Amino acid sequence: MERPLLLLEAVPYLRAYSNQRFVVKLGGELLLDPAQRDRVARDLAVLHRLNIGVVAVHGGGPQLDAMTSKLGLEIERVAGRRVTSEDVLEAAKMVFRGQLSLDLVSSLIRHGEKAVGLSGVDGSLIQAVRRPAALVTNDQGDEVRVDYGEVGDVVGVDPTVVEAVLASGALPVVSPLAADADGRVLNVNADTVAAHLAVALKAEKLILLTRTPGILRDAGDPGSLLHWTDLAELTELAGSSAFHGGMRPKVAAISEALRGGVPRVHVIDGRRDGALLEEIFTTEGCGTLVVSEAADTPAEPLP
Repeated sequence: MERPLLLLEAVPYLRAYSNQRFVVKLGGELLLDPAQRDRVARDLAVLHRLNIGVVAVHGGGPQLDAMTSKLGLEIERVAGRRVTSEDVLEAAKMVFRGQLSLDLVSSLIRHGEKAVGLSGVDGSLIQAVRRPAALVTNDQGDEVRVDYGEVGDVVGVDPTVVEAVLASGALPVVSPLAADADGRVLNVNADTVAAHLAVALKAEKLILLTRTPGILRDAGDPGSLLHWTDLAELTELAGSSAFHGGMRPKVAAISEALRGGVPRVHVIDGRRDGALLEEIFTTEGCGTLVVSEAADTPAEPLP
């Protein structure tokens, strides 16, 4: 009886999410292993076939690190954000819009989906400005002045091209590149792209697939996983220096999405087989659900 009961548990969620839009961001580490990429593509395909408008946004940090090392270029990050020289940007164009986009689109095709690879440059999807030099507190707690180079801050989103792909019945796959008003291509953090895109599409959910179980009170203790939290608690944890490295831009993206009107953000371990479906279609879930204000948020599924 276990399998029929699991299906029955999912029915209210299926009803609630039909015709909704989900933005799913995949960390680049989930695309390293073809088998892992295939499992994630399978789960994205399942969501899409359940009449959910899925938009995938991918990162590519490990792959870009590998390419920059191969080219003899410096790898530099401050507070979890990459410093992008002109040469590193050229490598990012090749890796993001070329290798990773094509690999994920082809994985989705293997699962019977129509998928379309885009970047934030296509159709002026993501508009950005070059980030100015700024004082930043690094992971050691020191304040340093950083010039991030060819990195963009998002100033606008025109989702027309994504809307067209969704209307055609295909699944958009978005790479984290953007352009400024003069067409200058810039590297943008993928979590940031996903958050802004979720706001512009009025998505019901932003889902961050990571290599951690979710949001942890203590980064060194997987048992400190928060299953449910809100912006107030996230702010408190950030103030106590609970977040380091790549988790810092993720927390900023979560805040951006929730403050922009996205009702729910999920952070889950994308390496776990079936984690995306477990988080969405079961009461217990498997990661962290973040809302604006826990006290004012009704339980899922919504009536």
